[in-house]
Amino acid sequence: MRLWLLRHARVQLPEGTCYGASDVPADPGLTEAAADHWAGRLPGGVTWRVSGLGRAQQLARAIRNRRNDLSEPRVDVRLNEMDFGRWEMRPWDAVDRSDFDAWMASFAHHRFGGGESTQMLLDRVAAALSDMRTLAAADVAWVTHAGVIRAASYIARGADMPIPGAAQWPRQGPEPGGGICLDL
Repeated sequence: MRLWLLRHARVQLPEGTCYGASDVPADPGLTEAAADHWAGRLPGGVTWRVSGLGRAQQLARAIRNRRNDLSEPRVDVRLNEMDFGRWEMRPWDAVDRSDFDAWMASFAHHRFGGGESTQMLLDRVAAALSDMRTLAAADVAWVTHAGVIRAASYIARGADMPIPGAAQWPRQGPEPGGGICLDL
């Protein structure tokens, strides 16, 4: 089974804004460009899911508009981006160093900003992956977010749970509008 992990296009916020669970729109032109790219690459008959957040749904709609052979994607809120609590919609550089240090000291379980912990994100992505493996599909696509893509990549490589620390978290992820394909 192949899992296509597509990230929404760049959002319409100032660079450096924390916006995990916040439902902010993606740039329409960049969404269309990403849809042009992915519509020609997704295989026919792909089973797909989309985050509950609008920026991911924008990309899924744009792909579907180009590929009427694809079914409507099913919304799965487990594919939503991590919730950064009180840091949502604030500049990352305004986050107090002590807040980052607390997160790094307990990377798996600290609820950064009072929102969601990294392990909570990993657990919901692991549940979505487990459900996906029960499908009789050769190809599955998720239209989602950077954190979910990193979490899926971490889990797919058979890494330890709970995650031991920030050093194990995948550093590389697709740029907005990009994606990766994992062979599972």
